[in-house]
Amino acid sequence: MQMSGEREIAADPGVVWAALLDKDVLKEAVPGCQEMTGSAEDGFEATVVQKVGPVKATFKGGVSVSDIVEGESLTLSGEGKGGPAGFAKGGAKVRLEPVEAGTKLIYDVEAKVGGKLAQLGSRIIDGFAKKMADQFFERFQVAVEGPPEDGGGEEPAEKKGWLKRLVKS
Repeated sequence: MQMSGEREIAADPGVVWAALLDKDVLKEAVPGCQEMTGSAEDGFEATVVQKVGPVKATFKGGVSVSDIVEGESLTLSGEGKGGPAGFAKGGAKVRLEPVEAGTKLIYDVEAKVGGKLAQLGSRIIDGFAKKMADQFFERFQVAVEGPPEDGGGEEPAEKKGWLKRLVKS
C-alpha cells in the first residue's frame, strides 16, 4: 500500500526538522505508542498496541532514520512484530519546504503486513494503513503546534505543543 499527502505546519522548518528527530514527539505522533526509546542516530525502539479489524496486537520493533538531507528530507523506516498476529513494516519519505505560514511537510508512505493481518484482506489493511498515516501526521502537527486555540471567549488555553514546552524548559 502506498499513499502520499502533505500538511502545512505553523512552525519554522528548523523546528519541524528537530521534532521529526525527537523521540518524545514521535511517541506522541504514533497512534497506540506505549513506549519509545533510543535516538535518531542509533534508531528508536517502540511498543505499539493496535487493533486491525478483529485482530488486536502489541507490536515491538524498531524505527530507523536514513537518507538524511539536513533540514530538508529524511526517511523514517519501521518494522514491528506482533507475535501470532504477524508483522507490519513500512516507511515514510518526508520532505520539508518553507512556506509563508511555516513549513509544508510532504510525505510518501509505504506499508506492508504479513501473517494473520495479511489474511484480513487488502480493503481492511489499506484503510487501516491510510488511517494510521493520516493520524500520525495529524498528531505530529498537533505535537509541534499545540492544540488549536479555543475561540470560546474565556481565557485562551495555553498551547502545549512541542515548541512551547521546549521554550519553557
